Amino acid sequence: MNKDQVLRSEAELSAIFHESEKTQDRWKIGAEAEKIGIFRETGAPVRYGDEVGIPAVLRALVERHGWEPEPETPGGPLIALRRGQGSVTLEPGGQLELSGTPWSDLHRVAAETRGHLEELRGISAELGIAWLGIGFHPTARQQDLDWVPKARYGIMKVYLPGRGAYGLDMMQRTTTVQVNLDYQDECDAIRKLRVALRLAPVTTAMFANSPFVEGQRWGGRSYRALTWLDVDNDRTGLIPPMWTKDAGYEHYIRWALDAPMFLFKRGTEVIENTGQTFRSFLRHGFQGHRATVGDWEMHLNTLFPEVRLKRTLEIRGADAQGSSTLIALPALWTGIFYDAQALADAEALCANFSYEEVAEARRHVPRLALQTPFRGATLLPLAQRLAEIAAAGLERRARLNGEGQDERCYLQPLFRLLEHGQSPADTLLSACPPGPLSLPALLEHTELT
Repeated sequence: MNKDQVLRSEAELSAIFHESEKTQDRWKIGAEAEKIGIFRETGAPVRYGDEVGIPAVLRALVERHGWEPEPETPGGPLIALRRGQGSVTLEPGGQLELSGTPWSDLHRVAAETRGHLEELRGISAELGIAWLGIGFHPTARQQDLDWVPKARYGIMKVYLPGRGAYGLDMMQRTTTVQVNLDYQDECDAIRKLRVALRLAPVTTAMFANSPFVEGQRWGGRSYRALTWLDVDNDRTGLIPPMWTKDAGYEHYIRWALDAPMFLFKRGTEVIENTGQTFRSFLRHGFQGHRATVGDWEMHLNTLFPEVRLKRTLEIRGADAQGSSTLIALPALWTGIFYDAQALADAEALCANFSYEEVAEARRHVPRLALQTPFRGATLLPLAQRLAEIAAAGLERRARLNGEGQDERCYLQPLFRLLEHGQSPADTLLSACPPGPLSLPALLEHTELT
């Protein structure tokens, strides 16, 4: 569908999902990894507006490594780069994200990620910057950060504080690693979405990696996950309509229609529209404008559930990771979603989980991670079993690298953690002496470059 095409009815809204369906031979893996910049000597945040700041890094990537600037408007501030199908983008507080090329195997995902970090290494060394794979800014207060000059962020920073306690923290201080995976048809998409939603607390617990806030232990394992409990309940969480037995695209669409909008664009003009749901916009328009296909796609990208349905399925529940586990989240869900037996096994593992018990586990995961109580035990046995299912799926995929290793190699650091009942946060906490955060220990365990 043409993005400028005016939408006439709700029946047209599923087209974006049907257009995105792919046969299994065309399935790809799209990884996204965010990171936090600090100055190595002081731990102070690297900000957008500083002379030695985020734009200096972006300019160096353009000048030295062939990235193309991608401003939001012609002549506007430098806020994104593109090279081929990959992009480097900025989150609201200056967090740097690589949205990688969609690849057919994890080895290429890992190679692209290594190449990106290698490009950053020399630039960052010259500027005294370290990039951290951690889920929440470990040193900065909110007032220590500035804002990336992107139109959507300016609207969100005004709107979200009225919707929940942690909107600004989510925007400026959290980081994540995500994976985008394909689906064959509606049945396949909804089946995968439901499995990932039921297991969302397990995903968060396995990758919990934000035990420090403003230089201090806060008492839990994932402060990023804590912030997501109270941001905007109309666009976050576990998507209650998808827990019904007959759920399909239409159930996701109904949920999305009732979520408030942020904005839409007409050419280069950004039109703020936070007082309307998309359902109302579709029916009544706004200031003479009618909803288009492009508006709907933009709206879908402003929803932040634990698992998001768009042109791909996006797994969103993990903290950003250090080098050893950076590819483990994409590996885990590739192994489950891209092997029929693994998907069936994962579905059986969580088939009778109720919305209420999963939502309750999600509330406890930020503090307890793998030790979160669940059905008379904890989430740890579920996590261990899920990793085993994923590894079997990757083994059956049998995609080998130059050394003859299959994709299970990216799960090995995760297995080592799970063997000891730990998430990455536990490793970092063990490495840091009691008291204020040790900057050398932080760099040793979370630095990516």
